[in-house]
Amino acid sequence: MSDWIIRTITDFGYSGIFLLMLLESIFPPIPSELIIPFAGFAAARGELDFLGVVIAATSGAVVGMIPWYLAGRLFGLKRLRQLADRFGRWLTLNGDQIDLATAWFRRYGPAIVFFGRLLPIVRTLISVPAGLARMPAILFFSASALGALLWNGLLVSAGYLLNEHYELVEVVLDPLTIVVLVAVLLLYVYRLITWRPSRAR
Repeated sequence: MSDWIIRTITDFGYSGIFLLMLLESIFPPIPSELIIPFAGFAAARGELDFLGVVIAATSGAVVGMIPWYLAGRLFGLKRLRQLADRFGRWLTLNGDQIDLATAWFRRYGPAIVFFGRLLPIVRTLISVPAGLARMPAILFFSASALGALLWNGLLVSAGYLLNEHYELVEVVLDPLTIVVLVAVLLLYVYRLITWRPSRAR
């Protein structure tokens, strides 16, 4: 995958970065930790502009969030509650928990989205509950853009400063991706075991 990412950025420049980050927002296994440091390295060599890389990466990330956000809005809470009543154990949710999560998201949604953009895998999935909670689009995209801007700025800076050793960023951040994935899996198993139906049932 590394060779394909490097070739795309080398051949297409900013548009390649935009496309790669759009795909990363839609499909979590494509890691921004590989994409952006190399773009920062290209900026350090004078092949790309530092600010242009950050803008292209952030724009691609924000546009890529749209399908997941719209999917959450179109699916709707009512349908999710019906699924929770029917398949609650496998969803590890019940109606009461959905209501509680929605209330929290409506109250703290921008902060949750902002910090979620800094975490591997979560940065893609966070768009769905935002859509389900019908978080106002302006708030969702503002918080997403700020979070993506911060994360991309850090990764571009790392690639820029490390110069030809940009791949060291991947060495540091890859374990973080694995930790987050394992934590999500363990949480799912725990909730599967401890699930109880909602009070309404």
